[in-house]
This record gives sequence, C-alpha cells and structure tokens, in this order.
Amino acid sequence: MTTREQLDALLSERILVFDGAMGTMIQRYGLGEAEFRGDAFARHPRDLQGDNDLLSLTQPQIVEDIHRQFLEAGADIIETNTFTATAISQADYGMEAYVYDINVAAARIARRAVAAFMARNPARPRFVVGSLGPTNKTASLSPDVNNPAFRSVTFDQLVDAYGEQARGLLDGGVDILMAETTFDTLNLKAALFAIDRCFEQGCRRVPVMASVTVTDASGRTLSGQTLEACWVSISHADLLSVGINCALGAEQMRPYVEELASLAPIYVSCYPNAGLPNEFGEYDDTPEHMAAVLGSFASEGWLNFVGGCCGTTPPHVAAIARSVAGTRPRVLARPARLTRLSGLEPLTLRPDSTFIMIGERTNVTGSSRFAKLVLNGEYEAAVDVARQQVEGGANIIDVNMDEALLDGEQAMTTFLNYIAAEPDIARVPVMIDSSKWSVIEAGLKCVQGKSIVNSISLKEGEETFRNQARFIRRCG
Repeated sequence: MTTREQLDALLSERILVFDGAMGTMIQRYGLGEAEFRGDAFARHPRDLQGDNDLLSLTQPQIVEDIHRQFLEAGADIIETNTFTATAISQADYGMEAYVYDINVAAARIARRAVAAFMARNPARPRFVVGSLGPTNKTASLSPDVNNPAFRSVTFDQLVDAYGEQARGLLDGGVDILMAETTFDTLNLKAALFAIDRCFEQGCRRVPVMASVTVTDASGRTLSGQTLEACWVSISHADLLSVGINCALGAEQMRPYVEELASLAPIYVSCYPNAGLPNEFGEYDDTPEHMAAVLGSFASEGWLNFVGGCCGTTPPHVAAIARSVAGTRPRVLARPARLTRLSGLEPLTLRPDSTFIMIGERTNVTGSSRFAKLVLNGEYEAAVDVARQQVEGGANIIDVNMDEALLDGEQAMTTFLNYIAAEPDIARVPVMIDSSKWSVIEAGLKCVQGKSIVNSISLKEGEETFRNQARFIRRCG
C-alpha cells in the first residue's frame, strides 16, 4: 500500500494529528553557541546560535528526543526540523553549502523516531513530513520602498533552493512534503514548481501538502491575497491537502478554517499558534483551551488534519488529540466546475456572469501612450494606465510588451512587479500577452495569482506546444 493509500484509508476514519512547535521545544534546552556549533562547525566564521535546523547535524539526539515526545503525546505525523533549511535562509549563517546534508539528516532523525515508536505499536502508522518553510524573503514584494520593482529573491532562485531542499528530504526518507507557513503565494508556487520538477526528474514521488498563513484579521496573506484567491492560485497542483497555520491562535483562525473547508475539494489542515504572542513574545494559550477550540472545529466538520504551531508543546498535542478522537473527519467539498482566476482577489466565471472585460490599454501594441511610457522607462505613469483600466471596470488586465525597441522580458517583469505593489490594481487577474515564449515565461514568474496566458501556438510543433503548456500549468 502506498503512503497516499494509507493516508486516504486513515482519513476516511479519523482526523490525523500533527506534532507541535519544534522551535519552542528547542528553546527549553537552553543551548548556547558551542552546542549549536558542535565539533563539526567549531571554526565556522559566523555565529550559529539560533540556527535550529543545524541541530540535526550537531545535536541529533535533542531533535530525536523532541520527535519522541510529540509521538508519545499522540501525534500521527511529525515534521522534520528543516523549517529554514534552504540556501536562501541558511545564507544568514553562511551555511548554504550544508543545506542538502541538513535536510537528509533531519529526515533520517525523524524516520528513526517513527521507526522506534512503530516497533512498539506497529498497528498505528506514523508518518514523517518534510517541512519546507517560506524562506526569509518574498518574491511578490519589494523590500525597498523607493523601488517597487526590486525583488530580493527571484522565482528561479526560490525554485532552485526548494528543489535542493526537497531532494535532501526525499533522500532522507520522508513520507510527505509540505510547504508551510506561506506568507507569499508566489513563494509557495515556486515551492510546488520545484517539487513537481523533482518528481519529473526521477525523485521518489510522495504526497504534497500546502499550508498558508493568514497574517491578521483582514483574512489576507502578507502579500495581500485573500484566502480564496490563494487557494485558486495553487489549485492546479496535485495536493493531498491545503491548510492554515501560524500567525494566529486557534480562536482567531475560526472564520478562515471554515472558509477553506467550504472551498477545497481536498483535505484541510489547521495548526494554529498557542494564542497570540504576549509582550515577551511568548504564547499563553493553554492546552485545554486550545484543544476545546480545535475540538469545536472538528465537530463542525472542518478538519482532516490538526496540530499546533508556535508555542505548542507535547501537552498541547496530547490535549488536541483527545479533543478530536472519535470525531468524524471533514467530508471533502465539491465545488462547481468553473473557471477560477485570481489576483489578490478571486474572479470566478459563472454561467450567469455578464461580459468579462479585459483592459487592453496596458498593451504596447494597443496603446501608443502606454508604449511611449514604457519605452521611456516611466513605469510609475504606466501604472496609472493600469489603474484607470481597473477603475473603469476591467475584470482582467492584459499586459503586452511586444515592441521591437523593448527588452520584452525585462519590461514584462518590471511592470508586473510595479503593479504587484498596487492593491487596487493587483486585485484583478493578469493576462500575460505575448507572441514570444520567453516573455510569457518571464511574466509567469512574477504573478502570485492565477493568470491567463495569451497565447501559445502549434506553429513550432506539438512537442513544443505540450512543453509550454506543461510549464504554464506548473506555474499555476
């Protein structure tokens, strides 16, 4: 029986329980710089204290002990200690060269903990999830307030980093991969792209989960998307589940878990923080209260997976496991089969929809004014053209940079990055319009929503067409 078949069988009977917060547990050991370095990195030129993922190499016994505690508390699924184990995040410590090793080691530690536990109780399966965190950079937002088009990381860099991490986790033996704590859907799309590419290149195929972070009471991610728009953006991927974790306590997650449960035709997960952080950055929600809230979610029929994020300990997991025991798991939603697009907000094309209006003024072949602005590098003024289109009622904006005097790839990237910083424009989906494949490809790497491509052609042959179509789908 495959892992997916095992999971489907279990999820037809009960809600599966995740572990709690690795970071919270590590803090309890009071480790200093020497412990983080271990013997292997005693001479490393940078400070390493705080690099929790490195402990899978330097203090493996501590990581395994934490896994054991969560398994004993009743967790069905434990996550690898790899939340920041990408080259992008490890650059803070100068540890990029060790990323693959960290991921392999972390997966093997979790695998050992599960094997030891199942040897004592083989009738109850336990699973290892490879954790792919969001990185410390965002592909949709500029860190420079004076340059909206600037990005500290590119889609390609994220894909490479996530691909390296995924390979390490798979080689180490994980059962599942999960991109979690996503605050920018473009980062998540890059992670899913990388995982899918790994599978295509011959890596062992495993189920894939995704979990996003709603940052505040607005119900949006940090990069501005509503929960529904985020789901639409990643709905192309072959996912086992979609969920919400981190940022909020259980009570604050209630409306968003309910919404996601009604939207997704796949399994739904929820693992909140132990409340909101207090003035000392600590989490005060008790195991009993948190379990009661999550138990009510289960009773409402919203959950397939449940667990804890920041601040949650083995007592939290034990209480949560008790609270959902015996509760029937969520029945998967069956949304109508409709065309669904997204910018920061969703756009659904329904049988009773009126005309869908596409703003064509952001097309250099259709607007001489727009073309002149782009050719002159006046992107702020060009953004106003897009704004006028949306204010005038455009449901989608068409962006085309096919002009002989333009570097189409650069112009497409720059303009899409500019409008990503304008919520009143970015709320609508984008039509990436070009007769040149490289320009379409550049555009797809900039949009966190589900866009339209206009268009690809069979003129270069069926195989080229298929490859381009696959790439477009892989980008969402």
